[in-house]
Amino acid sequence: MDTGGNSLPSGADGVKRKVSYFYDPEVGNYYYGQGHPMKPHRIRMTHALLAHYGLLQHMQVLKPCPARDRDLCRFHADDYVSFLRGITPETQQDQLRQLKRFNVGEDCPVFDGLYSFCQTYAGGSVGGAVKLNHGLCDIAINWAGGLHHAKKCEASGFCYVNDIVLAILELLKQHERVLYVDIDIHHGDGVEEAFYTTDRVMTVSFHKFGDYFPGTGDIRDIGFGKGKYYSLNVPLDDGIDDESYHCLFKPIIGKVMEIFRPGAVVLQCGADSLSGDRLGCFNLSIKGHAECVRFMRSFNVPLLLLGGGGYTIRNVARCWCYETGVALGIEVDDKMPQHEYYEYFGPDYTLHVAPSNMENKNSHQLLDEIRAKLLDNLSTLRHAPSVQFQERPPDTELPEADEDHDDGDERWDPDSDMEIDDERYFVFPVSSFSHCPIPSNLHFTCLLVLQ
Repeated sequence: MDTGGNSLPSGADGVKRKVSYFYDPEVGNYYYGQGHPMKPHRIRMTHALLAHYGLLQHMQVLKPCPARDRDLCRFHADDYVSFLRGITPETQQDQLRQLKRFNVGEDCPVFDGLYSFCQTYAGGSVGGAVKLNHGLCDIAINWAGGLHHAKKCEASGFCYVNDIVLAILELLKQHERVLYVDIDIHHGDGVEEAFYTTDRVMTVSFHKFGDYFPGTGDIRDIGFGKGKYYSLNVPLDDGIDDESYHCLFKPIIGKVMEIFRPGAVVLQCGADSLSGDRLGCFNLSIKGHAECVRFMRSFNVPLLLLGGGGYTIRNVARCWCYETGVALGIEVDDKMPQHEYYEYFGPDYTLHVAPSNMENKNSHQLLDEIRAKLLDNLSTLRHAPSVQFQERPPDTELPEADEDHDDGDERWDPDSDMEIDDERYFVFPVSSFSHCPIPSNLHFTCLLVLQ
């Protein structure tokens, strides 16, 4: 497959792409409950592979600073954040009305440490955006993030806090335009909804459409008002393979990059679009999935890589390990090194798995029609929207470590090769935004926090 863009060649150029990788060693301890398909343990498995493939030594490895209430309230409603902070398995029976109101229950259960889990994965995504904004890395990675279904006032689809929206809001402080691309098998509805009426964020989602959660993402959903044509939806059917996927992905994303010219890109790498996923019905290989990462990397634009779905956890770990190598420009061996989760990957103990022989229900005619329709939509955008930055919120700074944070985590291993990300994210008074070019109809209600 061609690399596209204006890429430095993959391989030895890895040192030319500075990568910051966010990981909290506690993240694998969170447990949604027996039988639930979402398993944060997959993040720990991914990290183990990265360690034993020797990839950690090529990145800055950071422990994310947990997002605080006011960080989360830049997008989410304060009563919803307060609910998440207070709810526990022991108290949930006393809050049945609130559980229903905020859509917390079966798909999005209450479990021990729920709020800490949200703080951790959101902190990694926002921290990655801060690193990119300050030019401290070329690519930031948070495999624990990418929970794209969460809405302003409710949980949805295993997602409680929309770390992607929070990260994009952070990137908008520095960049006039941000591109969001979603290759999870499910439509990125929460992110699309948040930015549906603005031309500063373009959202592009490739997903299964038709009698499939969340049921949104029709090709005719294109944005509204100033955001018209800045939402692109690529509806796909069962069994799509690498070749079919990229006959859409590359020309569409290539045209988006040419016309929209984003200052930063967020790529949600949900691995439930892989062949053999427990909940998915696509037929992508790991290399086919990773080709999306390789293609986005080729444009040399600041890039935030996030996780998302993925429910056959051994394949999720394989995929995100390989894609970390792609981000670094390092081709990792197919033969898997011995490590603590080695038995998960039998009987072959290889990084790559072959796609199945399932039927591809995406005909050439259908793919051609989708491609033509979306390219036609893009052609109506004559040029990238220009934003005059007369006055805008000050950039999030990188202050010295909080005294309150010193020795705050006794679990931390001083011999670890990981750094703690001590960046702090600030909320600015409404007056700071008086001349901000952010459209007033953008769903930012909680961004303007009175102080």
